[in-house]
Parts: sequence; C-alpha cells; structure tokens
Amino acid sequence: MNIVLLSGGSGKRLWPLSNDIRSKQFIKIFKTPEGERESMVQRVYRQIKKIDGDAKVTIATSKTQVSAIHNQLGESVGISVEPCRRDTFPAIALATAYLHDVQGVGEDESVVVCPVDPYVNDDYFKALRRLDAQAAKGEANLVLMGIEPTHPSEKYGYIIPKSTDETSFVSTFKEKPDVETAKRYIAQGALWNGGVFAYRLGYVLRKAHELIDFTDYEDLFAKYDTLTKISFDYAVVEREDKIQVQRFSGEWKDIGTWNTLTEAMDEPVLGNAVLDRCENVYVVNELNLPIVCMGLKDVIVSASSDGILVSDAESSSRIKPIVDKLDQQIMFAEKSWGSFRVLDVQPGSMTILATVKAGQHMNYHSHEHRDEVWNIMSGSGRVIVDGMERPVKPGDVITMQAGCRHTILADTELKVLELQLGREISVHDKRKFELEY
Repeated sequence: MNIVLLSGGSGKRLWPLSNDIRSKQFIKIFKTPEGERESMVQRVYRQIKKIDGDAKVTIATSKTQVSAIHNQLGESVGISVEPCRRDTFPAIALATAYLHDVQGVGEDESVVVCPVDPYVNDDYFKALRRLDAQAAKGEANLVLMGIEPTHPSEKYGYIIPKSTDETSFVSTFKEKPDVETAKRYIAQGALWNGGVFAYRLGYVLRKAHELIDFTDYEDLFAKYDTLTKISFDYAVVEREDKIQVQRFSGEWKDIGTWNTLTEAMDEPVLGNAVLDRCENVYVVNELNLPIVCMGLKDVIVSASSDGILVSDAESSSRIKPIVDKLDQQIMFAEKSWGSFRVLDVQPGSMTILATVKAGQHMNYHSHEHRDEVWNIMSGSGRVIVDGMERPVKPGDVITMQAGCRHTILADTELKVLELQLGREISVHDKRKFELEY
C-alpha cells in the first residue's frame, strides 16, 4: 500500500501535554504489546507495518513537526512537508506530487489517505487494504471509508450510500448535523465520514493540475504559500460523481479531547500520582513531582512543563479557547536528535535539560546574542567547538561564547544541562553550518 497520513494541527485540546510544537499525536500515552509507552503516530505506524510490512508510508505535515516525526519513527519514513498551512486539498496534492516525483509511485497505483491519530485496532488497517484494492479496480474515482455510526453524533459529516452492500456507490453527502437530524440520517443508513479515502494517483494529480498551475513537485512546493486555502472535500469530493463507499464497523475513535483520550487509556494514572477515594479520575503527570488526588469524581488532572490542568471531565472539552489566550514559552520539544525540556527562565538566562540519543548529534550552529555553558550530566560523546573536537563525560563543562560554532555528538545517550546567558535569548537566534569534516 501507498499510505498518506495527514498530520496537522497543534492539538491544544490536550494542553498541557500538547503545544504549538508538540502536537497531540506525539504524546506517548499508550502501551505497546511489550509494555513500553508509544504515541498515536507510533501506534498507527506500528499497526500499518504489522498488517503490511511493505507499505510505503508518507506523512503530510508542517515543518514544525518534522523533527518529532524523525525522533519517533526514524529517518526512513517519507515526509511531505507543507511550507505553510493551506488546508487539506493543497496538502494532499503536494503529497501526491511527492509520491509521484520523489518516491516514483506510478499514476495507476492506488493511494490511501487517512488521519494520523485514530484510535483503532488491526481490523481498521485490514479495511484500508480492502479500500486500496477497491480503488485499484478503477470502478470509481474515489473510494471512501464509511464508519458505521454508534450514536447520532454532531462531530462528523455523513455519507448516505445507495445500497446496504459492503461496497456501494454514494447517493449524497450531508454536513455535520444536529442530533435530531443525525438520527434521521442514521435511519436512512448513513455512515460517518472519517476522512479516510483512496484513489489512483493519476486522478488526484490531474485534479491538482486542473486547479493549480504547476509543473512538478518542486514547482508546487515553491509556490505553495500562494495557493488558495481549500478543503479536499470541497475541491474534489463534492464535485465528483463516481464515488464509492466501503463500510467499516470496527472500533474507531477520533481522539481529539481529554474525554476521548481518557476513554482510550488502559489505566487511570500515567506518571507519579496517587488516587484516594476517587471515582472516574484520570491523571497524566510528566513532572518529577507526585500528584495526590483525594475524594474526587469525574475529574481530569494533567501536569507537564507547560502547565497544570485540573478540570471536571465535561468541561475539559472547552479548553482550547482558554489556552489560545495564554502567551507561553515552549517548555518541551522533541527534536530529530533527542529532546529538550526548559527547567528555568530568568531575565538574562534560561536553563535547559537536553537529551541527545545515542548515535545522534545536534546541528552544528552558532548564536549571535548569547553565550552557552554545557554541563555533561550523564553519558559519553564528543563536542566540536569551532572545528576542535574533544571527548566529554559526566562532570565536564564546556563554555561557548556568542558567535562560536558548536555541536555535541552522543556515543551513548547524553544528558546535558545547558545554561543560556544573554539579554536576547530567542529560538530565532541560531545559524546552522555544515560540519567541517
């Protein structure tokens, strides 16, 4: 299969675990079969490879998520980078051009597109293979997955098929309704539209050329910021007559709020927390401090470097507009080489704990407006400062003046306490260089 996973949004509905850099799909909150923790994107990627080990997976995402994707999935996964946000049609058009021009996927090959963050079981990915096979037949230009509704929901659009067969042509689409209207749709045999569909690559490539003036992937990438923001549903789906839908009746959850996330958690506590005489209480604690909850009912508690949330379960879904008003320093982020966590911010200084994964290294870079001091806490590796290399071990201290080029390479996992000193400390004060050897 050729699979495009749409990975967008900042996921602020799961604050304080998510922020502008760390989207919800990168939060390691689920258990693997081996008992380790994994994120939504890791879970979906693992499930795809379990069902189809040869699947070619491409993630369509913004440049702010690239480091986290490489951190969690490695360097081999394909990434179609959106230079800026332009809604789902430009994103899918760019990913389709990427598959064709960069990955060498032929125009007659089928492509499956789905969100990166559904909570599903293996039967979902078996259904994706059937969707892929149906698209390859060419009976329809688009083949959608229609999810059998479990209740009259206002969250989803509805697909009304022409028959009750497993695969049917589509009669009509309905926008997100109110509950009473949703009941009528379900009585007509309507299915939820979960944003999962398949097509032959050449079909979407032709649609892209009809609506956008471009020659190839590189040209489309270069002019991406000039494209009109438009959804794939509006640009393509609503204007297409030859559409089929395949039914899916397995477990499918759209995890976008604290309520839906806690429904998928395998235990009520993640991290250091104690519950005493509590009912329906969930705690996710990323801090090195204990949380004690006593006598609570229907409450969600979450703590991270970005903040602390204490909410009754019902109110937790209304968090986004509140968080949007907060002016926050990013306190945690995953990078391709590891991760960093901000420990302290003062006028003229910032203290960071950086973790560099074994075999990885930071970019070779310099800062114009700040000095830096690295204290090696654990692990072994090497630092390069202005072209000079030296080994480092726990207890070593390395000082870098503003303007000097520096990087650190980890032979084993390295933990580094980084002190930044200067009147203008900013993420934008960074210039990257090629290593000199």
